[in-house]
Parts: sequence; C-alpha cells; structure tokens
Amino acid sequence: MRAVLCGYYGMGNGGDEALLAALLQMLPPEIQPVVLSAQPKQTEALHKVEASDRRSVISIIQTLKQSDIFIWGGGSLMQDATSFRNPIYYGGLMGLAQGMGLKTVAWAQGIGPLNRSLTKWITKTAFTKCDRISVRDNGSAQILANWQIKAVIAPDPVWALKSEPVSQICTKNIPQIAIMLRSHPQLTTNRLECLIQALKSLQKSTGAYILLVPFQPSHDREITQKIHNELGREQSAIVTTTNPRELKGIFQDVQMAIAMRYHGLIMAAAAGCKCSAISYDPKVSRLMADLNLSGWKLEDLPNDPSIIANYWLEEFINGNSLTKDQISSLIDQALIHQEVLLGL
Repeated sequence: MRAVLCGYYGMGNGGDEALLAALLQMLPPEIQPVVLSAQPKQTEALHKVEASDRRSVISIIQTLKQSDIFIWGGGSLMQDATSFRNPIYYGGLMGLAQGMGLKTVAWAQGIGPLNRSLTKWITKTAFTKCDRISVRDNGSAQILANWQIKAVIAPDPVWALKSEPVSQICTKNIPQIAIMLRSHPQLTTNRLECLIQALKSLQKSTGAYILLVPFQPSHDREITQKIHNELGREQSAIVTTTNPRELKGIFQDVQMAIAMRYHGLIMAAAAGCKCSAISYDPKVSRLMADLNLSGWKLEDLPNDPSIIANYWLEEFINGNSLTKDQISSLIDQALIHQEVLLGL
C-alpha cells in the first residue's frame, strides 16, 4: 500500500516537520509513504522517506496514480487566516485524490479560522467525503459536528513524538528559559521592544540562560536575532535544528518556556516545563484553555514591561507544569491518531 502524505512539509517549519515525523512514527509498517514536499530532497534526507514536489502538478498526479491512500498529515491546513489559498490548495488535492479513487484520511487536523464562504464550502465538501477523520482539539471537532461530520478527537500527535538530546546546549547547570516568538502583524515594534525589556528584567531576576528557538527560521530569524543582540551573548543563545526530534529534545532541561509557537508550547509542556503563551491564533488560545496555560492574547499584551516581567517571574517561581501522569495521559491519548491509520 502506498500513501501520499500531504501537509505543510518542506517549508522549514519545525512544528509541521514534527507532525510529519509523528505521522511517519505512527504509520503502519505495511504502508509505504511518499511525502509531498516543497523541498523533496531535504525531506528525503531529513525523514529517510520518498518525497515528491508539492508544487508540480505533473508530479502530484503521477504520485497519486501510483498510490492507494491520501493522508492530510495534520496541522492547520484548512484555514484562511494566513492565506485564503490554503483551503483551495489542500481542498483541491483532497478532491483530486477522492476523484481518482484513493482512500482519503484527514489526520490530526486543526480546522479554522474560516472567514470566507468559499473556504467554508471547500472545507466542508472535502471533509464530508473523507473515509476517516481525526482532529486535535474540541474547536475543530465542533466545526465538523456543526456540519454533521463525525471525527475522532485526540491531542496533537507531537505529544507522542519521540525526542532526541541536543548536544549544542551547555549552560553550566544554571536555569534555562526558552523563548519562541514569531513575526506577526500585531507583534508591532513597540510590543516587541516591550517584550525584550521584560525578558531582560526576567533574566536579571532569575539568572536564567535564555534559549532562543526559531521554529521557522525564515519567519523567526529576524526577531530571534534582535532579542539575542539585546540580551547579549553571555545571557542567551540561538538554538536551531532541522531535526524535529532534536527540536523537542531542546526542552528536556528547560525550566520555563514563553512561546507564540503552538508546537513549541506542546514540546515544552511535554518535557515538564512551566509554560506561558502569547496567542496570535485561535489554535494557541484553544491549547491555553485545554492545558490551563498562563499568558495573553497578543492584542491584549500589556504595554508596561514591568507588568509582563513580574507576571513571568511569578510563573517561573510559583507556576505549575504538567504532572508526569498528565503528560503520560496526553501521550496515550495522542496515540489515538495512530488507530485511525490502522487497517486502511
């Protein structure tokens, strides 16, 4: 059995590469995967799997013709907040696969926001015709329920991704705080400067070493470098890796994580870190509610650095991380996504 895996793969986004790694980890051994990727050679090298060019119509059609199953491989594919083209592209591929007679699986999906009638129609049509569906949060499940579409719900598969240690981190047994910010129109120059001043204060109060982790370097590098320059090389380091298992391994010795990145929060929480979120998207707000995480919506961020710094310091000293039992339960529940792949 050959399965085409479709997602935001080969785009240099650590969260989506982690989803692909988790999918490959859960895929039954009798299924041979081929990944649609923006950078097929890099995907093949990183994940040790066959890959095909997601931008080539001819390549996509040939790959589908040679395959039996089509799997939407997780994440916020069907949303029009970042681009209305996303549902058109992914919905079009799903429709093409269904029209060619492949079994179709929507796997570990996070649905929405959907602000346009066209993208809502495309999404509803695509999901209605899927053979199997799993979603990663209650909000996505509710959207499908409103359309009378049944789905399995389980936590994001990255909870269950196996991690690997990262050798480049050496902080001489002092506390570590990981920071994962990303560019966003609402992260204005003033808000970013406010966050940097708050981080300086937090670092001074805790003596912590700041790990700056760009999940998607093409989007996060400028912000990450600016923070690094402001904090100084003695107090901070930029930690990068293309290996999603190593990315998850970064958090093994981290005491606290401050993140906009959805999968950054999951990886940190799974490692037992205290977490504080800055939500730029409903998926992050959903995760905050599900895990009872501290933090703010980006538009509600205080404009006084001392308020932010004191809030973070209180979280660092008195905040709660997930218990081992909670983490174990979330990992077990995430493996429900694996059951969706059995017997295809």
